[in-house]
Amino acid sequence: MIAHTPKPPYYAVIFTSVRNDLDESDYQAMAARMVELASQQPGFLGVESAREEVGITVSYWESLEAIRQWKAHVEHREAQRLGRERWYATFKTRISRVERDYGI
Repeated sequence: MIAHTPKPPYYAVIFTSVRNDLDESDYQAMAARMVELASQQPGFLGVESAREEVGITVSYWESLEAIRQWKAHVEHREAQRLGRERWYATFKTRISRVERDYGI
């Protein structure tokens, strides 16, 4: 689903990952929980995600402070730890300011 974002500027956190296929247990549940939890955070605007060989999740935020607060959230920190230890062969997080958006 395409996120419905407000008029720019706002911020995008782009999380790109490659799974290691070593530990599937609890991954899907944790991913769903993170979307549920992020959507409850102040400043959260929406999320888009796709997974094939490379997984890409883009979350949208009102401010850099909202992103910092999400990064520091206790459950999110636990998911980050598990991702590093169990689920991802590699990952990259990029934070960008959205200056323009358009579409149909």
